[in-house]
Amino acid sequence: MKINTRELSTIVDKYHNEKSALIAVLQDVQEEYHWLPPEAIQFVSDKLNIPLIDVYGVATFYRAFSLTPRGEHIVTVCLGTACHVRGAPLVKDRLVNLLKIEPGCTTSDGKFTLESVNCLGACALAPIVVVDGNYHGQTTVKKVDQIIEKYKKKKTKKKTTRKRKK
Repeated sequence: MKINTRELSTIVDKYHNEKSALIAVLQDVQEEYHWLPPEAIQFVSDKLNIPLIDVYGVATFYRAFSLTPRGEHIVTVCLGTACHVRGAPLVKDRLVNLLKIEPGCTTSDGKFTLESVNCLGACALAPIVVVDGNYHGQTTVKKVDQIIEKYKKKKTKKKTTRKRKK
């Protein structure tokens, strides 16, 4: 994968090259690429003068970071107790069938990544599905199709590279 070192420099420079900003830098890098490409991790390590093993240590410690490509839309289904007893396994099965992927995987077109978690802390909304940070409470098998269709139609922001004038 080709990374844009200018964009990465902008991200790191935003935090004044502070080692203490490593987590914030990695969050911004992941927001840019939807994951942490190895080349980007190496760049951050070099730019912040932090040993590569330490950068990987942070990236693998926090579940929020991904070392594998993720989809444009992150779909998370809660399988905690409250969600489970209110039908979350059926909701998860519908997501698996609709997206044709298992939790932890990304669709072949790169549109969706499906994740499952043990609790989202929103038990009153059970069963709950979160897409790109948007909570969809009292989700039923029928609602799953509507939720996914909404995000299939949603245009994602495409990064545009400005051409330099010669």
